[in-house]
Amino acid sequence: MSLETIAAATQRQADACERFGSPLYAALLPRIVQDIRADGPCAEATMACAARPALDAVALRLLSAVHHLALTGRAPAVAAHYPSTGGSFDPAAPDVCWPAFRAAVSAYPAWIRRWMTRPPQTNEVGRANLLIAGLLWATTAHPLPIRLFELGASAGLNLRADHFLSAHGETTCGPANSAVRLDPAWEGAAPEWWLRAAARHRVLTVAERRGCDLSLIDPLSPDGALALRAYVWPDQTDRLARLDGALRVAARVPARVDRMGAAEFLASVRLKPGTVTVVWHSIMRQYVPTAEWSQVERELVRLAAQSTSEAAFVHLGFEPARVGHDSRYQLIARLGHTPATVLATAPSHGLPARDAGASRPR
Repeated sequence: MSLETIAAATQRQADACERFGSPLYAALLPRIVQDIRADGPCAEATMACAARPALDAVALRLLSAVHHLALTGRAPAVAAHYPSTGGSFDPAAPDVCWPAFRAAVSAYPAWIRRWMTRPPQTNEVGRANLLIAGLLWATTAHPLPIRLFELGASAGLNLRADHFLSAHGETTCGPANSAVRLDPAWEGAAPEWWLRAAARHRVLTVAERRGCDLSLIDPLSPDGALALRAYVWPDQTDRLARLDGALRVAARVPARVDRMGAAEFLASVRLKPGTVTVVWHSIMRQYVPTAEWSQVERELVRLAAQSTSEAAFVHLGFEPARVGHDSRYQLIARLGHTPATVLATAPSHGLPARDAGASRPR
């Protein structure tokens, strides 16, 4: 990749941050673009990714690196502008934070370059809202204990989704005293299938929870928790609060995450009588090489072909999709070997979902 390619991708990320409610990053990213094109310290930092064959969230890597510096006290001038570290950002004066950000990049070039080589590991807790919706849809057809398997699980926080509370109005699914509250679950009225399923299954029963990730994070370690916080946008304090709640849940609810690729992981999954086996992934497919994803699809076909009413299989994916000229994020569900159904759309961080007009499975 050339620096101009990286600069163009960084500008697209600026547009995304503006759409998804981060005025801080929407203000910083165009200035980062200018600095890259002027061969400034941001250009030197992003060169760590220049040899990569794909863009792979270069802008988010740089932003998270500086957020990490602010969270650890190494960039106090940046921290003064970040709500996540007790600072404040005024959208009416967007240029105020930039000198501190640029100075932090200039002060820690070697450390930032090392950070830039690690894949982004957001483990966005809000996406559990889509997972819970998908699990409710699945248990409507097969009211059985759930075996939950996640591809690209990162720290495995969303493997504990049954311990989060998804709420819309008076209708809820999950423990009332949960440290993670996903509310409102839906934009506008919740779909009837969700309301009926949530009323029937106030608490989901997950009998097994396993995941895989090539670059997994230990959420119970101080370094792991800090890395997860660094990837959250610092002016989105609601996301940070959900992350902190999910870390508390993870401390008491065990989940297994193996360091392996998605295809290798799925090859070991077998259906089990008396349960519904759910394979789930969210915004990770773009990081999987095409050849490996073909193997993943073959494993999904294998599991779907073996699905029965006594040993059921459901595939849930929350991934970007091109619809006409627009890109959107869709929750797609497939029960056994039946055709896939679009259950919902949502912003990339998962809240709130929008009804896609799907009906519950029959």
